[in-house]
Amino acid sequence: MSQTPAALREIVEEFTEVPEADRLELLLEFSRELPELPPRLAEHPELLEQVVECQSPLFLVVEVGNDENRLTRLFFSAPPEAPTTRGFASVLAAGLDGAPATDILAVADDMPQSLGLSRALSPLRMRGMTAMLGRIKRQVREQLEA
Repeated sequence: MSQTPAALREIVEEFTEVPEADRLELLLEFSRELPELPPRLAEHPELLEQVVECQSPLFLVVEVGNDENRLTRLFFSAPPEAPTTRGFASVLAAGLDGAPATDILAVADDMPQSLGLSRALSPLRMRGMTAMLGRIKRQVREQLEA
């Protein structure tokens, strides 16, 4: 039975355990930890899909492995001057990268709301976060069906 990846559950707990006033700072800390794209993707940006719902330019690509567990790799590109967008991409990277594809598909679509940031961020930014997760899940589904 699939479940939300433990790493993502831990991140959600980390957000809900800090006072609401400190959650945006925690998101900014995550923004500084977003991994760089590997050269094979950095040199071929056309391989990444833009998440147009994000206010800042955010691109992502998901690679589902052919191994028995269908382990998934996530890659993001977001400019340093977009810390909120980078922060949420980093949350998803830290919480989902390396997880089995079925576990990623089991993540609730409204997971971004569980971080407790809806009062700190505009509804437009929250929609961007939800759209990122939606793109990830769609790319995983497409690769599992291929």
